[in-house]
Amino acid sequence: MAQDKINTFSFSDHLDLFIKFLESKSYKKSTLINYRRTLKKIDLYMNLQSISGYSEMVGLQYFNYYIHEHKIELSRQAAIRTAIRRFNDFYLGNEYTLQPTTLIELLPNNYEEILSRYVLHCYDLGNKDNTIEGKCRFIRCFLKDCITQGCLDIVSLNPSQVIKACLRVQNKDGWAAIRVFLKFINTEGIHVSDFSTLVPHYKHPFHLPVTYSKEEISRLENAIDKKSSIGKRDYALILLATRLGMRSGDIVNLTLDKLDFDNNTITFNQQKTGEIQQLPMLTEIRDAITEYVNNVRPQKCSNFVFLRINAPYEQITTSVLRFEITQYFKKAGIDITSKKHGPHVFRSSLASSMVNDDIPYEAVSKILGHVDPESIKHYARLDIEKLRECAIEVPEPSSCFKNFLEGGSQL
Repeated sequence: MAQDKINTFSFSDHLDLFIKFLESKSYKKSTLINYRRTLKKIDLYMNLQSISGYSEMVGLQYFNYYIHEHKIELSRQAAIRTAIRRFNDFYLGNEYTLQPTTLIELLPNNYEEILSRYVLHCYDLGNKDNTIEGKCRFIRCFLKDCITQGCLDIVSLNPSQVIKACLRVQNKDGWAAIRVFLKFINTEGIHVSDFSTLVPHYKHPFHLPVTYSKEEISRLENAIDKKSSIGKRDYALILLATRLGMRSGDIVNLTLDKLDFDNNTITFNQQKTGEIQQLPMLTEIRDAITEYVNNVRPQKCSNFVFLRINAPYEQITTSVLRFEITQYFKKAGIDITSKKHGPHVFRSSLASSMVNDDIPYEAVSKILGHVDPESIKHYARLDIEKLRECAIEVPEPSSCFKNFLEGGSQL
């Protein structure tokens, strides 16, 4: 449609087109009614304020005005904000997204060029996209702090700026990424000095992996309402975590073509390692996936196995998986106070269960899809029974220590 034609549309015309667009996304009728009712009030607001044309700023002004004039709950505020955001995207011709994309704040061009060289270096080392993204996030924050201190070009970076920027890093895991980057700019001849030695070292405190017992995991699985649509979906995806130890990213990215019902296998490319993993499709998992796909899963042109229950029927995210698992932990009455309770705990719980059943560490590592031989060290922490066998008997007290325990003189 010609742009000059669109510019003659009234707000009501745009709203009608927007509702038709949402219909094409399979939104329910009740949801469309709520969207129309919410957004139609913007038209009234524009008339009252004598505003002739709509813009993103008008939508923001209306939102601020509405929540100031009406005492509404935060959930309702969020619903209004979402409706306005989606209308803005449609109005401006932006691509439809379920959630707003977090924009990366770019550094000055001279810094971005060096960071791009470092990214290529990371790829040469075999780093995965997620790993590189995490490194760049830390490095950008570090460089931004250096720029704030007056370092307009990386060649003028000095020790004082490095130390101050490092001390302001909140997540100490970032120190390792910053250290390697500073080493890189020195070895590549970008900076004459090697400032990597100025970056502090952070050693993680020793923690036993968080695990849940077989009985607790069984209670969580039984807490899922397997008669409801969302319950059938959640039961299938949670079984992949509890019974097979699949990572959350691999679960949400699982596609229909990776399910082999003839051979009862699930074959996929691991998001973290890039390696192909094949797992058995256990009977419980096969039945749960079949029930979900045949009776609940929206029939649409998406190859992802697990989709949203409500329109738009997009692929679910790891955030949805984490949220649902937390709800089922609470529903099952399992104490998660001060304990991790995300999808990853099922991997350590499964590993703990297998180790306690005397399955070799190497086999456990293979089942969970680890490629680093050092990963088996983590399972030794879980082998509580074997650790008990190594315990030394406490010797009987003697001499002055025995006297002290019996209420005698002080040590």
